[in-house]
Formats: sequence, C-alpha cells, structure tokens
Amino acid sequence: MKVFKFGGASVKDAPAVKNVGKILQGFPDDKIIVVISAMGKTTNALERLTEAFFYQKPERKSILEEIKAYHFSIVKDLFSDENHSIYDSIENTFVELEWATEGFPEHDFDHEYDQIVSLGEILSTQIVSAYLNQIGLKNSWLDARGLIQTDDSYRQAKIDFVQTEKNVQDAMRLIQFPGQISIAVVQGFIGGTSENFTTTLGREGSDYTAAVMAYCTNADSVTIWKDVPGVLNADPKWFNNTVKIQQLSYQDAIELTYYGATVIHPKTIKPLQNKNIPLLVKSFVEPDAEGTIISDGNIKLPTPSFIFKVNQLLISLQPKDFSFIAEENLGNIFLLFHKHNVSIHMMQLSAINFSVCVDNNESKISGLISELQNEYKVLYNDRLELCTIRYYDQNTIDRVTENKLVLLEQKSRYTVQLVMRNTK
Repeated sequence: MKVFKFGGASVKDAPAVKNVGKILQGFPDDKIIVVISAMGKTTNALERLTEAFFYQKPERKSILEEIKAYHFSIVKDLFSDENHSIYDSIENTFVELEWATEGFPEHDFDHEYDQIVSLGEILSTQIVSAYLNQIGLKNSWLDARGLIQTDDSYRQAKIDFVQTEKNVQDAMRLIQFPGQISIAVVQGFIGGTSENFTTTLGREGSDYTAAVMAYCTNADSVTIWKDVPGVLNADPKWFNNTVKIQQLSYQDAIELTYYGATVIHPKTIKPLQNKNIPLLVKSFVEPDAEGTIISDGNIKLPTPSFIFKVNQLLISLQPKDFSFIAEENLGNIFLLFHKHNVSIHMMQLSAINFSVCVDNNESKISGLISELQNEYKVLYNDRLELCTIRYYDQNTIDRVTENKLVLLEQKSRYTVQLVMRNTK
C-alpha cells in the first residue's frame, strides 16, 4: 500500500488533473490511497465566501459564482459528454454549498468556516475520481468526514487516532481493491465529529491526512507530489541558489516544519515516525526525478537550511508590580496566548522580562495585547523578520544579517534564531 498526496497546484486545471492520471498510470501494480487537496486557490476563495457569509457582505453571491464557474470549466475540459454523472455530482455539491451560505450564520465563525471551506476537497475529489475512472483507473471515492474522527476544535481539529484507525481499516476491508480497483481517492484537510459536523485539520492539512491514512493502513510509504524537486534548504523566494536535500531524518524534518518550513505540514512527520514509514517529496512536473526521502536514521543535513518568517511582532512583557517573571506568571501568559490562538515562534526569559516573537495577525494580536496590559507593561516592535538557520555557521549568520539590526538572537547546538529589522 502506498499513499500519494496531490496538493492544490497539482490539480489546479484540466491539464494538471490529466498529469495526476499519468503519474498514477506509472504504478499499475500498486494499491494506492490518493489524498487530494482543493483545486488551485479554491480554499482561499472559500475563505472569502465564509467571511462574506458570516459578516453578511454583498459579494457573497459573486464569490460563489466565481468558484462554481472555475470548477465547471475544469469539468468541461475533462468530460466532453455533458450527460456524464460528474455534472450532477458537482451541481449537488454546489447546492450544498449554497445551503451552507444562505440566510444568517447559526454558529461561531470557526464552525461555519469548516462546513463551508471543507467542500473544496469534496469537489476536487469528485472530479479527480471521475476522471480516473474515465481513463481506466478504476477507483473508490471515500469520504474523509466519516473516516477521520476528530473533536470539535474547529479549524484545528484533533484526531482520535484509535477510532480513526478502526474507521479506515473497516473502509479498506470493504473495498478490498477487487479486480482492477487498486486506487482509493480521499479528501485531504477534513474530518468529522461524532455529531457528524465537518472539521478541518489546519491550513495545508492535506499532508497530515496522508500521514494519518498511512499510519492507519501501515502503508509502505507516503509520497507528497509538489511543484518543487524536493525539500530545498531555503525558500526560492528568499535565496537564488537553493540546494535540494537528498535525504532527511525524521528529527530534522520535525524541527524544520516546527520552525516554519512550508514544504510539509508540521503535523505530518510524527505519525510516520511512530511506524517508521518513509516520506518522499517529489515533483509532479518531473515525476521520475529522485526527490527527497525522509526516514529514520542519524542523517545530518549536508548544508545549512534557512526558514524566513516576515511580518513578525516582538512582544516584551514586564510585571507592573515588584515581582519577577516566575512560573505562575508564565502559566497565566501562556493561557492568554492559547485563548487568542497566537502561536509563539521564539521566546526568551529573564528575571523581569519575557519576550516572544509571533505573527503580526492584527485580528488576534489586538485582543491579546489588551488582556496582557491588565497585568503587565507591554512593549512591542513590528515589521520584523524571523530567520531560523538549522546547522548554522558564522558565515550563514553573517549572510542573513547583512544590513539588518538584530533585536533578539537565540542559539542552540544546531539551530540559531534571529529576530531582525531592515536598516535600509
């Protein structure tokens, strides 16, 4: 059993969907679970639709029509027969989407978000599954909402692995891949609660879905198909001369994703590490190229790896009274960060000062700072960058700090983090 994950870029239009079919045709003897993301930038569009619905904005209908036109244009390019059943399937899903965005919201934003945005994956898998059947790759379409059991932490749902493993294994037994049916198509990013409400696993969570499906089926491997040749040592947006990493340990992959590397979703690695399932990152543009393999072992990165985060905020807290920053203070501080759903990328503690670097998301930060100011003197610097270097040396530090003012620096044996501001 293999698990393949195809992201939005790999199914963004009809030629891309056809390319997925060609890749799968290269594995005629394998049983494959295919995890599919929403097509192209559909998730972004559905997020705009959710906001328009929740805040009752007039552009709600036009956004919905834009999403509908985009998907039907792909369907028409893939299926010349307008009597094909896919047309009815997609139309029915859009009826569901129309119902979800009619009238007034009945739940909080995150709950409504998951019911609406999740339909992007339903649409994409319906189209891909139908196309694969059309070209002779018989497959079974599975609904992740009934497989991946989660709690009701909408937009960041936590998976019940015991129940999910049972659900997935039961589904696989029912399919049994009879005859030519060797492919199961399932949505990434989404799950469901015991009350049958849809949940999502966090933005870009389809990688995580692939890892969960592999864990539950004891798969031989997971392959994430990307528009890059593999895991690079830096984002090409920031560096011209990037290097592809041939092999990566689970430990380094976890560290890189924790610090913000975007090529793999942060939660992806642990389920695979727990069952020693290798993860391959390969190019759907050059599917025969070697890519990157992530597996067990003491494999040191051959070159320093860089992760940049922009639009960062450095918050510094000091007690208003004569106390120190002690365990009790830290407990209260972390509770407030959790309450406002603000992730900390870097922190530093002294006797009377606690500093953290976070994304400058105004919708979350304003409420957080307001509450922190009740107990602490709050200072902050904005328009900052956070650079993390894994396996750094002084030359790499000098390289990234040129024309920068370093406000905070933190080093461990293998990693350095630098909070910086441009001086030019």
